[in-house]
Amino acid sequence: MAINWFKYSAPSTFYELAGKLAPWFAWSSAILFVIGFYIGFFVAPTDATQGEAYRIMFIHVPASILSMFIYLIMAGYAALGLVFNTRLSSMMATALAPTGALFAFLSLWTGALWGKPMWGAWWVWDARLTSELILLFLYIGFIALHSSIDDPRRADRAAALLAIVGSVNVPIIYFSVKWWNTLHQGSTIKFTGTSMHAAMQQAMWSMVVACWLYAIAVVLTRVRSIILERERGTQWVSELEETK
Repeated sequence: MAINWFKYSAPSTFYELAGKLAPWFAWSSAILFVIGFYIGFFVAPTDATQGEAYRIMFIHVPASILSMFIYLIMAGYAALGLVFNTRLSSMMATALAPTGALFAFLSLWTGALWGKPMWGAWWVWDARLTSELILLFLYIGFIALHSSIDDPRRADRAAALLAIVGSVNVPIIYFSVKWWNTLHQGSTIKFTGTSMHAAMQQAMWSMVVACWLYAIAVVLTRVRSIILERERGTQWVSELEETK
C-alpha cells in the first residue's frame, strides 16, 4: 500500500507522527549512548600518544559532526520555508536551532578539555576552532533574531536569510585543516580507511548514531510544542485540547 508522505507536510498530521516517533528515537539513543560510553571508556585501549585524554574524542567528534550537519539541515528547512512558504519547514528550522547550538557548545567545550593536555592551552585562535565558535554564534543569532520579531512569518523569513548566509561557514569548518596551517588534527576516519583500533571505531560510531537519534528525538518533541504554539486557535488544536 502506497503511503502519501505529502500529508505529513501539514502541521496537524506531522504533530501526531512526531509524537509516535520521538519515544522510539529517544530509547534507541539511550541504549546506544550506554554502549558507546562503555566501549569508549572501559573497553577501548589507551592511546599510545595521547594517553587517556583521547577518550574525550568519543564526545567531541560526534558533537562536532552534529553541529555542522544540523546547521545545514536547519538552513535547508529555512530555505524551503522561505521559497515555498511552507509552515512546517520553518517550524522545523526553529526546532533544530537549539539542538545545533547545544552540539556546537559541546564541541567547543570538549575541544578545550582535549586541547589543554595536547596543546598546553584551553583555547587557541586556530582556524577550525574559530570557525566553530562562529557557528555557535550563528545558532545563537538565529534563535535571538527569531525571538525578537513578534510576527512569526516575518521572524521565519528574517532568520531564514541568516541561516542561508551562515551556511557558508560549514565548509570552512570542514576544510580549514586543509586550507590553513592549523594545530587541529585532520580527520582520523576517512573513506580510504582508518588506523583506529576496532573498539575505538565501535565506540565512535555508536556515539555518532546515538547523538543523531537524540537530536531527532529532541527536535521532534520541540517541534510539537512549536506547532501547538503557532497553530493555537485552529480547530484541530482546540479539539486536541478538549480531549486532554
